[in-house]
Amino acid sequence: MRPHITLLALSLFISIIAVAQDSLEKEIRRLENLERESVLKGDSVTLFNKIWSNDMVINTPANVVGTVAGTKALLKSGGLTYLSFERTIEKMAFHNNVVIVMGGEQIRPQGNQPNAGKLVSRRFTHVWMNSTNGWRIIARHASVFKVE
Repeated sequence: MRPHITLLALSLFISIIAVAQDSLEKEIRRLENLERESVLKGDSVTLFNKIWSNDMVINTPANVVGTVAGTKALLKSGGLTYLSFERTIEKMAFHNNVVIVMGGEQIRPQGNQPNAGKLVSRRFTHVWMNSTNGWRIIARHASVFKVE
C-alpha cells in the first residue's frame, strides 16, 4: 500500500470519529440542559421516563448515597425546588456507550431546603450510558463547595 493512501485513510477515519463525537457531544449537552430544566420545573415525568435510569445511584450534595426511589420521593414532596439552577459543563469524556460529564452548578434552593434563598455552588459529575432506552444518567455526584 502506498504511504499517501494509508495517511489519507487514517485522516478520513479520524474525521469520521471527530464528526460522530461532535454529534454525540451536542446530544449530551442537549440532554444535560433538559435534565437541568426538568429539575428546575419539577418535571418528574421527563426525569423519570427520559433522563434518569431506574438504577441510577446518587452521591447527593447532603453527602448521602441515594437512589432514584429516594429522589422521586424528595421531588414529589417538594424537597428539590429551586428559584434558579445553572450548570456549566467543563469536560466530557467518551468511552464506548458511556459519557462522563463534569462541571459546576449554581442553585438557589427555596422552601424548607437547606440554604433556602442562598446561592449554592457545587461540583457535579454525571455518568451517561446508552442502552435500548437511549441515553440515561446512571450515576450522579454533587458536592457543595460554597454557600453565599
